[in-house]
Amino acid sequence: HVTVYQLHNSGHDAVENAGSISDPSNIDALATTRLFTAWFQQNAFDDRLSLRIGQIAADDEFLNSQTASGLINGTFGWADVVAANMLNGGPAFPLATPGVRLAVKPTDALTVQTAVFSGNPAGGSCTDTPQQCNRYGTTFSFSGGALWMGELQYAINQGKDAVGLPGVYKLGAWYATADFNDLHYGLDASGTQVSLGVDSNATPLTHKGNSGIYGVADQMVWRGKESSLNLFLRGGFAPSDRNLVSYYVDAGAGLKGPLPGRPDDTLTFGVAYAKISKDIAAVDQDTVPAVVVRDYEAVFELNYALQVAPWWTVQPDLQYIVHPNGGQNPNDLTQRLGNAFLAGIRSTIKF
Repeated sequence: HVTVYQLHNSGHDAVENAGSISDPSNIDALATTRLFTAWFQQNAFDDRLSLRIGQIAADDEFLNSQTASGLINGTFGWADVVAANMLNGGPAFPLATPGVRLAVKPTDALTVQTAVFSGNPAGGSCTDTPQQCNRYGTTFSFSGGALWMGELQYAINQGKDAVGLPGVYKLGAWYATADFNDLHYGLDASGTQVSLGVDSNATPLTHKGNSGIYGVADQMVWRGKESSLNLFLRGGFAPSDRNLVSYYVDAGAGLKGPLPGRPDDTLTFGVAYAKISKDIAAVDQDTVPAVVVRDYEAVFELNYALQVAPWWTVQPDLQYIVHPNGGQNPNDLTQRLGNAFLAGIRSTIKF
């Protein structure tokens, strides 16, 4: 399997204009021709075992919710609790890394999968933005240590003859072996431990490794003749001393067939909350002259996927982002960044 993208957008317009941690567009990327994934997969024992190896992406198979995938803000896919905390965003669109994934399905309902990725998708010598450093997706970086992910999946009522409503529940964890800087404390020129807000030139303390845990629930709660309603809930935690986002939760609903005679349309609503770590907030509080203290970022999104033809979908989309970047203007730290309202439309053609 090989995926190559030809990206034509002018940059990161949506996320730069909003100033947010969450990218309002999950297909936003640097304009270029880019290799994304290139892997070989072998299944065995009636697909009870699956091995994938090559240039792979974690967001293809981990932390997923089928209902949340109807939304186009990036946080409803590769959530901020990993995207903002892993080294250079982790192995996720548009940057995959060399790795191997093993999935075992001991029963029809239970799947266990684990993967090891290269820790730094941008490459070890990167001094620019990650996508500029790995502009064509051919860096094949083995720097930044290793990133391990594991996930337990439990799927209920998946068969055609199932009496109950289908649902999928997941519990996962990740661990990165690289060193990560402390976000609050460092050593000044004399070797004294100080707040980075007091002395911005201090050398940050370092921590060996980084980690996080997360959970996903995606459950159909009602099914009619041509309609159905699914709810989703995801959440995760990461250590506050070395991560921008210390905990995260999103939730929402997807209504399939919301209008009579439109069984293939889907109306999806989601809300996400990313808590800025207390160590980041402590640095802001220590900074002189005073700067805006970052607290949280919240995303609200409403999306209608209109199935114009079997091969053509049109999606009007509305988003409202509260406290982008935790409320702090990155161009002027003393100023609060206003909330962002975004309206857009996406057209998808499959052939």
